[in-house]
Amino acid sequence: MTGLFQDIRYGLRAMRKAPGFSATTIMTLALAIGVTTAVFSVIDAVLIRPLPFDHPEKIFWLEPYSPQGYTQPASYPEYLDWRRENQVFSALAGYSAYSSINFEGPAGPVALPSVTTTDNFFDVFGVRPLLGRAFAPGEDQPGKNDVAVLSYELWEQAFGKQNSAIGQTVKLDGKPYTVIGVMPAGFRYPISRRSAVYTPLHIPKELANLRGEHWLQTLARLKSGVSRTQAQADMDRVLEGVGRAYPDISKGRKMDLSEIASHVVSDTEQPLKVLVFSVLALLAIGCVNVAGLLLARGVKREREVALRSAVGAGRMRIVRQMLTETLLLALAGAAGGTLLAFGLLKLIQELLSSALARGADVQINGAALLVALALAIVTSLVAGLAPALRLSATAPTLALKTGGSAGASRGQHRVRGAFIATQIAMALMLVVVSGLLLRSLAGLLNTDLGFTPKGLLTVEIDLSKGSYENRDVMANFYQPLLERVRAIPGVKDAGLIQTLPVQGSGTNSDVHIAGHPPDPPNQERLAELRFLTPGYFQAMGISLVRGRMLDEKIDTTTSPAVAVVNEAFVKKFFSRDEDPIGQHIEWDSKMTIVGVVRSVRQDIYEPPKAEMDFTVAQVPAKYSQEWLSTMQLVIRVSGDPETVIPDLRRAFHDIDPGLPFQQPLTMRDVVDDTLVFERLENWLFGTFAAFAVLLAIVGLYGLISHEVELSTHDIGVRLALGSTRQAVLAAIYRRVGLMLLSGVTAGLIMTWAARKLVASMIVIDAGKDAGVIVGLAAGLLAAGLLAVLIPARRAASVDPMVALRYE
Repeated sequence: MTGLFQDIRYGLRAMRKAPGFSATTIMTLALAIGVTTAVFSVIDAVLIRPLPFDHPEKIFWLEPYSPQGYTQPASYPEYLDWRRENQVFSALAGYSAYSSINFEGPAGPVALPSVTTTDNFFDVFGVRPLLGRAFAPGEDQPGKNDVAVLSYELWEQAFGKQNSAIGQTVKLDGKPYTVIGVMPAGFRYPISRRSAVYTPLHIPKELANLRGEHWLQTLARLKSGVSRTQAQADMDRVLEGVGRAYPDISKGRKMDLSEIASHVVSDTEQPLKVLVFSVLALLAIGCVNVAGLLLARGVKREREVALRSAVGAGRMRIVRQMLTETLLLALAGAAGGTLLAFGLLKLIQELLSSALARGADVQINGAALLVALALAIVTSLVAGLAPALRLSATAPTLALKTGGSAGASRGQHRVRGAFIATQIAMALMLVVVSGLLLRSLAGLLNTDLGFTPKGLLTVEIDLSKGSYENRDVMANFYQPLLERVRAIPGVKDAGLIQTLPVQGSGTNSDVHIAGHPPDPPNQERLAELRFLTPGYFQAMGISLVRGRMLDEKIDTTTSPAVAVVNEAFVKKFFSRDEDPIGQHIEWDSKMTIVGVVRSVRQDIYEPPKAEMDFTVAQVPAKYSQEWLSTMQLVIRVSGDPETVIPDLRRAFHDIDPGLPFQQPLTMRDVVDDTLVFERLENWLFGTFAAFAVLLAIVGLYGLISHEVELSTHDIGVRLALGSTRQAVLAAIYRRVGLMLLSGVTAGLIMTWAARKLVASMIVIDAGKDAGVIVGLAAGLLAAGLLAVLIPARRAASVDPMVALRYE
């Protein structure tokens, strides 16, 4: 123990005497450990950790497709057919989680995620409530469905975890519901719906009988002993039978069954797997960097070890001392890496919560942290052991020779050069992927949306249906709200629409143009449909192409039904020679097209779709309660949009004090939130690439600095014999240039080989992306050459007389 404490004290003293080397090594280890742990914690939460359900491998997501191949959920009558006719599921349930619900609690009204379900919803998951019970059979029928099951988070927030919550009456959307159960902590479905309220379906009578209204999501649990293949075959049989019974609506539909775990991660699974390889590359760069630094430091200490050996130090004593120093560096790096991991995860937590379905579940994973720590420490010890064993076996007389070429053998040069080339190659891969992702994100952010986002503020409005039952929602809420909002200083225009552009496609329907030939059976021609107030177009800045806009004075409840369509609609449904103005759309009723507006993107990833817009004043009375309870308020502001929020809040409260005021968003916020996963990818890969380049440059700088220090005597001899300083500088840059070119070449080959792996995030096209890739490679080369400028200039400025006296 006395010897160990001596080794520790000596190691700490050695770290203080070489602050640059110590800081570089510790920082390298901290970066490698911190980033690796943070990312693997994400991977564990999203991809590895089992879902909080009973035997989740038996739960399947049912994804029906139309004959044309696009996703088409079930209608309620279809769901009943599937549930009745299948022979492979112990439970087949339907649900809708598109909207929120207004919960009137002790702290005032608040909007909460709403999941409305069939009576057997919880049977699919095999999870019993923590308190109370789940829905009973038939409890999704009118007259029996005013009950609610609370998520654990909501029970904790609203009732303080009191058992007395069971049996209490709460107001949801203005109607009384009885709390019958509380789900256990960790249970959520959909996974992203935190603090949710689960209620049985409340389906309007008209919607319950419509086979053509596809809105109900479905999932099911396999019976024991039934395989996925058997289940797929059975559902194919069921769909074929329903298609024969209703050929005009259901014929030709298909269905895919996918495990619930795959559905939860969906499109994020492959990018996250690429993330694993990327962080492994960063960890490898860090380990290689540490190994190179420790080997170079070992070379520098040859004479020191020889002196210690000459005065009687034994070989094991020398090895133990050097390993103790290495272990101290590794432990310091591990401590820094642990702190960095917590800091990084905290920084990206907000992005993760909205970008990934299970992002809110992410926390530091102990196993990932231990693995990263172990890898970094073992790498350090192995890298420190090699020079320790070599130096302890070196004859003191050889190492003490003046002018010896310590560490200058070709073999050692090649090893250190290979380390640098490897780091450069892996860094280039990350830099290329990051650069292409950044370009892709910039392209999406600069996409022509069809309107100008600047100066736009949006607010989601979810009316409490119970509070407006048998009332005109336009006259009692929306119209007074618009008048108040337009009177707020700074507001230029305001309007309402059902579904905001960019956020998603929303609702669509099969349409036909009067006078056109009928569409073939089962060949739907869809158009997006929106209900809005005429002021919406002005607020959004959507320009008129031909005809006229909707007008609240002309287009009233009693006037003929009219519609405004976009350019994509005209292109899809009319020939070039046809004038769309005055034509009639055959939908719920016959509607006259009075105007054509510029197309806007309903989905930022896709070109604009055919869209038809109707004024809310002409919504049929039987649908107004259902269709207009959720709307988006859009406000065009002359200055900073956020300055009007206090006045906006007062307007909401004055008109309906029981309505929750939801957080307004600028339209730029909406775009950013839509691209949250792309932003997360860019943030992570940009961080990886920056760290990788930093580590590679630090390694290169450290290597050249060590070589200059080791070669001081040789450089002095050359200069004394007539060599010029330019020649010394050129020799160093030739060696560095060769290492950099080798690394860049290997990196380009590796990037091209990995193009299929990263295809889930970015497609690498040699022709299209050659300029970007060459530019990034040139930038990395320039950074590497710049990194060795200081040690190279120091070598070229060696005084021959001082160098010759050095030994």
